[in-house]
Amino acid sequence: MDPDTQAAAVILAAGAGTRLGAERPKAFLPIGDRPMLAVAAAAAAASPAIAAIVVAAPVGYEDEAHACLEGLPIPATVVDGGATRQASVRAALAVLDGPRIVAVHDAARPFAPPDLFTEVVRAVAAGADGAIPVIAVADTVKRLDGLRVVDTVARDDLGLAQTPQAFLVAALRNAHEEAIRAGYDVTDDAMLLEQVGSVVAIPGDPRNFKITTMLDFARAEARIGGSDA
Repeated sequence: MDPDTQAAAVILAAGAGTRLGAERPKAFLPIGDRPMLAVAAAAAAASPAIAAIVVAAPVGYEDEAHACLEGLPIPATVVDGGATRQASVRAALAVLDGPRIVAVHDAARPFAPPDLFTEVVRAVAAGADGAIPVIAVADTVKRLDGLRVVDTVARDDLGLAQTPQAFLVAALRNAHEEAIRAGYDVTDDAMLLEQVGSVVAIPGDPRNFKITTMLDFARAEARIGGSDA
């Protein structure tokens, strides 16, 4: 890709992974013979759209994060992550210097293929403020009031968001500053821009699942072992 359209990848690895019941932060748990973070970082680095990586790591795990990045073909930096996802993204954005596009990715999605990074960056380079991978909702969706089903939601216009999500660096920084002023928290960065900028969707990848529970972890182990397509 043209150097002017290359991006930095921010990889969020500061989550505790409490739902996995692990004693260590989730990003450092091994899948196969490599930590989850190492697998995710290698995928990002394999994309021609990614020129540098910044990892937001848990405080006290900086050395382990650096070890996960050894041997990558592009520069990699580690910063201390924050108490929330938004705080970790802001910490990573603070050290970016140069690229006008950033791809924000969760280390807990280690199977994002390199071309997914490439495609979201290309969509932003083509003129969008942000671009996210989305997969169709396969199941029937119900709206609940407690345990009572009150409605069935039409799923034709629904999608499940994944990462990496790419953005213009300036637009994402401004959106995070506005979130601080307004005092709200979000579950992904696209939410910060959806009402004020142009965020486009590209096809996601069903193999790009997020590791949240022990069942997800077992699926990741099987995939690394070659038994999960």
